[in-house]
Amino acid sequence: MPSSESAVRRALGTAHGAVPVPVSVFDDETPAVANLDPDLLDALRRAAADAAADGIAFRVHGGWRSPEYQEHLLHEAVVRHGSAAEAARWVATAETSAHVSGDAVDIGPPDARLWLSRNGARYGLCQIYRNEPWHYELRPEAVEGGCPPLYPDPTHDPRMRR
Repeated sequence: MPSSESAVRRALGTAHGAVPVPVSVFDDETPAVANLDPDLLDALRRAAADAAADGIAFRVHGGWRSPEYQEHLLHEAVVRHGSAAEAARWVATAETSAHVSGDAVDIGPPDARLWLSRNGARYGLCQIYRNEPWHYELRPEAVEGGCPPLYPDPTHDPRMRR
């Protein structure tokens, strides 16, 4: 990463939602977790407690983000992917990102994602994008009716066209 990008990441840091090292869903000190929507956080913590009984530990790789940090991630994605159109398949604008509103969480490791893909609907936790198996959002109606069909990527999500 070029030094100017490193400086921006340091300046925005954890206070803006960066998660340099994955953290527990029970971490109330890290803004990326603490600033999640309370209903999402409650569902996530209930699921994590039940997954722990199966020997699975959830780790948050991303959660709430400030608009500034989200825009920085989008800029990095444009550079990495070569165009705004391609970057939009992976990173939303600050105005449309469910991370900025605290309504999305990125979960790892792979065994936690597998557990959530099999059990998350019981808690209203749904994977939203086929190309982002780590990205989960709260869909309370999923408890009764199951998770909605996956969008291939964020460019197919009507919320991204605000």
